[in-house]
Amino acid sequence: MADYLTYLRVERGLAQNTVLSYERDLKKFISFLKDCNFSDWSEIKRQQIITYLLKLQEEKMAPASISRNLAAIRSFFNYLTTENLLGEDPAKDLDSPKLSKKLPKIITVEEVEELLNQPDETDKIGIRDRAMLELLYASGLRVSELISLEVDDVNLDLGFLRCQGKGSKERIVPLGKMAIHYIQLYLEQSRPKLVKNIYQKKLFLNFHGRPMTRQGFWKIIKKYAKQSGINTEITPHTFRHSFATHLLENGADLRSVQEMLGHADISTTQIYTQVTGKKLKNIHKKFHPRG
Repeated sequence: MADYLTYLRVERGLAQNTVLSYERDLKKFISFLKDCNFSDWSEIKRQQIITYLLKLQEEKMAPASISRNLAAIRSFFNYLTTENLLGEDPAKDLDSPKLSKKLPKIITVEEVEELLNQPDETDKIGIRDRAMLELLYASGLRVSELISLEVDDVNLDLGFLRCQGKGSKERIVPLGKMAIHYIQLYLEQSRPKLVKNIYQKKLFLNFHGRPMTRQGFWKIIKKYAKQSGINTEITPHTFRHSFATHLLENGADLRSVQEMLGHADISTTQIYTQVTGKKLKNIHKKFHPRG
């Protein structure tokens, strides 16, 4: 499996988090095969994979997670056959379970404002947190993209940032004046007090001067969500969903939002139009005389 994981990283250029996810899913599959006394990949047939997927369903695994597991299995067997390590691909043409597309959870503009106002701006940590939250809402970045940013990736004079998205695809994202203000404040008043190593390139640092982690940022979000008293469950991705929805509600075109979010396929972005459509329907029902 080690060669396959290297192939994912080097040749396919997948993000480290994606590679780790594939590795975790394949280890679970291998554990199942061992329990069934399979010792060689050539022994695996289509039926064994179907049996495994049914087992995941019995375990009440979500359809999206089952699809991810199947994607890892298909990719692995495709690699084995392409490299002539296996004669026949047992996972070929296996379909993923049908997924019901859930509408993304968003918060209102007023709730965003409430959340952004929570950090204590008299404190170096509070300034950092405000800058991270402002940047997240201004750009719609994924959390992995946010914590991967380096100081040189942000151009405050031009009001843009450069980030590495999924599959190491680079994109340029514009920043609003509030995000620019708080990033500038962070760079001038907060980051110099946090940094311990002058060669540290990462933009956002934790209390110990090390790069911010996903877990660390998750805790920050939970802290301010609780302080704000907003009833909706708020995750780092809530900012991304709200960013896209608020842009569309205010007249932004779908292609531009797709580009800013870094979606390879516009159909991924189109789900946000369902959110805005649902809101318009509610407004019509509430205010139209025959609604």
